[in-house]
Amino acid sequence: MKDDALQMCLLFDFYGSILTERQQEVFDLYYNEDLSLAEIAEHAEITRQGVRDALARARTILLNMEEKLGLVRRFRENSKTLERIRTLVEEMLYINSRRFHSPDFDKRLNEILELAVES
Repeated sequence: MKDDALQMCLLFDFYGSILTERQQEVFDLYYNEDLSLAEIAEHAEITRQGVRDALARARTILLNMEEKLGLVRRFRENSKTLERIRTLVEEMLYINSRRFHSPDFDKRLNEILELAVES
């Protein structure tokens, strides 16, 4: 459930703006504020079933958008790639400091590392 909630929050971050205001509000209260269906129903002045339906519609829309566009999948892939780049650059910096002692190589590796960290 926790992984599912995290996935839904990521989808909401990427695609949430296409939901209606009501769907955004209900989704935010449920996933980000961790309110119960009853608490959301009271806050939004709708029934618990209305909350459940709004969440189901929002979830379907978000999953469909991800299926079509794949932005979250690509974001995760890029994050893993950047982490691998950081690791490799740090290893290369270590090797350079132990064997080659090239300031130019160090400078370029540090530039790459900065770019990877900023991304």
